Amino acid sequence: MAEEERHRITAVQIRHGLYLSAITNQNMNLLIRGVVLFSIGVFLALVLNLLQVQRNVTLFPPDVIASIFSSAWWVPPCCGTASAVIGLLYPCIDSHLGERHKFKREWSSVMRCVAVFVGINHASAKVDFANNMQLSLTLAALSIGLWWTFDRSRSGFGLGIGIAFLATLVTQLLVYNGVYQYTSPDFLYVRSWLPCIFFAGGITMGNIGRQLAMYECKVIPEKPHQD
Repeated sequence: MAEEERHRITAVQIRHGLYLSAITNQNMNLLIRGVVLFSIGVFLALVLNLLQVQRNVTLFPPDVIASIFSSAWWVPPCCGTASAVIGLLYPCIDSHLGERHKFKREWSSVMRCVAVFVGINHASAKVDFANNMQLSLTLAALSIGLWWTFDRSRSGFGLGIGIAFLATLVTQLLVYNGVYQYTSPDFLYVRSWLPCIFFAGGITMGNIGRQLAMYECKVIPEKPHQD
């Protein structure tokens, strides 16, 4: 009996140790994914905001322009934080809804999605349209096309709409308080095509977050097998 009790206690300790190990690995994986997503968000913010500033689409106060890449210092960290939240939120929502996203789950597809997103930003700053309405409708079509080509999930579309709404609202408040401004605003204080950019950005960071989460999904199922 004493021998059986020792075996039982040992088995419980092993299972407890494996559980703690899995939790630790999961938290570490979450932290690593957050850092990667933050870094990607900062990089894209620097590149894309530089593009907007060069075309005088976005205007910052003169004393701010002296900072790195002609961008306000707070823009890259804010975009990086938002990217990390969005990239972690997408796979979390997929998990809670019980529908794991499997459409075009490879890095080549993710990189093409990033390229299309950069192209949409490039079009908003470089391409001249007859009027703002034509530009906004074109970018809206491109953004929905990006979702259809690289996502096609209802959760992705819903989150993209929510992100576009919240980000546009925050931008409106920043411009209203004089933090920066847009040239030729036609949608209250900002440009009418801005929600399209935020929507496409949400879809892009969501795809990156889903792809990064796939590595965690490959590791965690091994735990029950080890038990």
